[in-house]
Amino acid sequence: MARLFGTDGVRGVANQDLTAELAMALGAAAARRLLRTGVTRRRVAVIGRDPRASSEMLEAAVIAGVTSEGVDALRVGVLPTPAVAYLTSAYDADFGVMISASHNPMPDNGIKIFGPGGHKLDDATEDRIEELVQQGPGARPTGAGIGRVVDAEDALERYLRHAGKAATTRLDDLTVVVDCAHGAASLAAPRAYRAAGANVIAIHDQPDGLNINDGVGSTHMQTLRSAVVSYGADLGLAHDGDADRCLAVDSHGRVIDGDAIMVVLAMAMHEAGELASDTLVATVMSNLGLHLAMRSAGIDVRTTGVGDRYVLEELRAGQYSLGGEQSGHIVLPAFGTTGDGIVTGLRLMSRMAQTHRTLADLAEPMHTLPQVLINVEVTDKATVADAPSVRDAVAQVEEELGDTGRILLRPSGTEQVVRVMVEAADEDTARQMAVRVAESVSAQS
Repeated sequence: MARLFGTDGVRGVANQDLTAELAMALGAAAARRLLRTGVTRRRVAVIGRDPRASSEMLEAAVIAGVTSEGVDALRVGVLPTPAVAYLTSAYDADFGVMISASHNPMPDNGIKIFGPGGHKLDDATEDRIEELVQQGPGARPTGAGIGRVVDAEDALERYLRHAGKAATTRLDDLTVVVDCAHGAASLAAPRAYRAAGANVIAIHDQPDGLNINDGVGSTHMQTLRSAVVSYGADLGLAHDGDADRCLAVDSHGRVIDGDAIMVVLAMAMHEAGELASDTLVATVMSNLGLHLAMRSAGIDVRTTGVGDRYVLEELRAGQYSLGGEQSGHIVLPAFGTTGDGIVTGLRLMSRMAQTHRTLADLAEPMHTLPQVLINVEVTDKATVADAPSVRDAVAQVEEELGDTGRILLRPSGTEQVVRVMVEAADEDTARQMAVRVAESVSAQS
């Protein structure tokens, strides 16, 4: 049986893979596993969601599971994932649950669980919750022992006050176009940026439950690029469905990805003496150009597996102060326990305002090597990725590239897909090599 939890919670097609019954069982199992001992007050779980239609159904199911175990559900409504993580800590809750499939299309959904303090769960804790789901419910409380549902009226304001601390200077001279992906950022992001002084032009900020990530947001940047140029804005910011990501666009309409954003923020923190151990944490998906830029700036790079949970683990283990992913998950532990797209946007604009430099100028040290990524659909991703013929194809490409590029092959954490990524000095070389390895993967499926 496949593991229930992927790289970022439990995810699948809502009402097919991720059913109301499973959501209820996950809520109940999380309550049994994550309750703290020696606490005399009522137990509390923070429950948040993105605006996709199925999130309403799954929210109700999770709340049913949580309250069936005698835990009060503090419902915070539609909020970004990092807001739910923060509020889990701010409300001193036993755990938190975010219902969202992040950047995935509308039919998908997911359940992310945060432990005490708003931290993502480790593998062992997830495995124990999965065991409890499979075991089914035990004895349940009755009468006054059943949990209650409370709406947290101050949740958004509380999060906005917290996120606003990331702006280190006023942003009054900046005009920013914000793509909210018709998602959880639709209300929070424009308000956060306006509160810091920026002139905000919000687009794709009218969620109807069905249009989340539909050709918009951080995975579909063309509309934002055009809007930045059309409005003559200083920059654009793109969030994903649950606003834990942030990608940017400079005033010329060029995309500034997560690697370039990390370079900008790392150099700013390095200059200010705020970059702990002069170290940035990135994943294996970050471009070789990031490593070269950091080396030139005297900054070390620690590399982790793909997924912001692994970045977070490394940040905590080394007490580092900045990490993230090429996809735009940027983690600043001083401001949160997970990637926060709104905090990232505020920090990026603060750097522009403080230096009076354009985003293009700030991102100039990041020279991206051509990178080709091919996703190959397979029937058994683990077996295919480990096949001898696939390993041989990868080894041959590694030998040909030497120190002029690199290849990465990895199974997806959420789909039956094997990802082949090649970086090389020119795009044609990268594509030819990626295609060669992808064909060896396809031959095994």
